Amino acid sequence: MTYLAKPRLHHPTLATNKVGYTRRDYEGKISTLCAGCGHDSISAAIIEACWELDIEPHRVAKLSGIGCSSKTPDYFLGASHGFNTVHGRMPSVLTGANLANRDLLYLGVSGDGDSASIGLGQFAHAMRRGVRMAYIVENNGVYGLTKGQFSATADQGSRSKKGVVNSDSPVDLVAMALQLGASYVGRGFSGNKAQLVPLIKGAISHGGAAFIDVISPCVAFNNHPGSTKSYDYVREHNEAVSRIDFISGREEITVDMAPGEVMDVRQHDGTLLRLRSLHPGYDPGDRHAAMAHMQRHQEMGEVVTGLLFVDPLASDLHTALNTSDRPLNALGPAELCPGAEALARLNASLR
Repeated sequence: MTYLAKPRLHHPTLATNKVGYTRRDYEGKISTLCAGCGHDSISAAIIEACWELDIEPHRVAKLSGIGCSSKTPDYFLGASHGFNTVHGRMPSVLTGANLANRDLLYLGVSGDGDSASIGLGQFAHAMRRGVRMAYIVENNGVYGLTKGQFSATADQGSRSKKGVVNSDSPVDLVAMALQLGASYVGRGFSGNKAQLVPLIKGAISHGGAAFIDVISPCVAFNNHPGSTKSYDYVREHNEAVSRIDFISGREEITVDMAPGEVMDVRQHDGTLLRLRSLHPGYDPGDRHAAMAHMQRHQEMGEVVTGLLFVDPLASDLHTALNTSDRPLNALGPAELCPGAEALARLNASLR
């Protein structure tokens, strides 16, 4: 019944934050994703983070691309600004919006297909330019909207539901973000809200390019060759007037991990995901050590989660370009076009 409108009534005893909003005020529409999808848990974590930060919803601009992940901004912060771009182009649209109005808080939501395939170049340039935003990738290693093919982040040697073995090397967006100069880099798991909410709060509050890779298991898909219930078989043997898909619900996967703990999390398809939470003495201030730590544990088959790196003195693109303190969209013609004399002085200074 996802087409039903969410009730607007709020219980009078709901707690409010310092700016007078309840958690319900940070919600969006009812989710149309599969029951138990990890992406919905990420939406819930974003809602909790913004509520705890006392952010007025209208101060947030949320942008996304294409994919299951890029649908999720419709499910949180319904009173904020929103823009759904084309496939892989969210970072450049967000950059333009950020340059026009630096007073908003920018939240970029993407997926492993949207950022690690068609949008890889856009992701790279947003990170290296230091665009101030919280960039969240909801990473499930498959193309969910097109029925579960491997994405560019799928681990080499992993098997699809069809039994196909992935022979390609994975794109590690965390390693790329570290190498390209992102000043806040973390990795989380959608089922670990206690860790994910603080990561998102830190990213939103950060003064530069903040990136969080969130492992978010896909709960769907049983579409193997040879099955008479597969999509290919039905399309070849049926002349239908419409196409209807049904995906059975699953229970959400959640974990509760202590600092430094290693945990094997069984996925819906029976495979194991080995998570390692950063130990209490870990220093997130060393970019090279962060890369070495992550790669060392990756060789052990572990996915490191937590805040991997942060630069507390980070600057952003506005600092690099020395833009006006006032948002560009608030400047008038006289300030944006100072005239021929100012242009002549500028040209003379470049000779």
